Amino acid sequence: MVRWECFGEDAVRVHDLDGVVRRMRALGADWPARDGVAVFNRVYLAVTEEVGRRLDAGHFADPRAALTLDVRFAERYLAAVGAVARERRPPACWRPLFQLRGHPGVRPLQFALAGINAHIGHDLALAVVDTCRTLGCEPAELEDEFDQVGEVLVALEERIREDLMPGPDLLQIADPLTHLLGAWSLERARDGAWGAARALWALRELPDLAGEFVVRLDDGVGLVGRCLLTPLEVGPYAGPPGP
Repeated sequence: MVRWECFGEDAVRVHDLDGVVRRMRALGADWPARDGVAVFNRVYLAVTEEVGRRLDAGHFADPRAALTLDVRFAERYLAAVGAVARERRPPACWRPLFQLRGHPGVRPLQFALAGINAHIGHDLALAVVDTCRTLGCEPAELEDEFDQVGEVLVALEERIREDLMPGPDLLQIADPLTHLLGAWSLERARDGAWGAARALWALRELPDLAGEFVVRLDDGVGLVGRCLLTPLEVGPYAGPPGP
């Protein structure tokens, strides 16, 4: 069966954007600031708060669709957090971030990009399908809201990179992080997510094929995440922190 729902017992249902924000703030308060998942959580919280401001300001032509998409999207991240908290395996796309969240050789910007990669590369496509099922619509009817939420991500990406750069100066060409940054693109990840969402919707009456598609998507995004989290500093690693 296709994993449309948020991982069974680890499902998280949030009724509105305020609930998402409260949950993310609570998670951030529980984790050390340097924790890799906490780094991504701060980035995602900033994005969610900005979407909320734009909703309040009437920037979305269909606010109900935009709100539903954003909430369904957030539920998949929160479900991954819940799975780990219950000592269950999250989707493959999230495993590198949770496994390496305490590695001293991984820089904060890598953690942020790995989380964004997992959430957009895998979760966003499934969130579009979740939203279509919730609203009884087709993906094409969500394209404007998809693009507008994506614009928020693009607008914040530069600020995120600036905030998490390892120093005040521009990265040197010899710095390995320079090459990692150049190897991943938010725009390409968004395009891929939209294409995956359309493919999944087209396969909704073929659950076996759709399920295989989701598994392959999950594994592929997880592999990219593993590369993004290549340790760039030398230091011992004792494994992910305990609860």
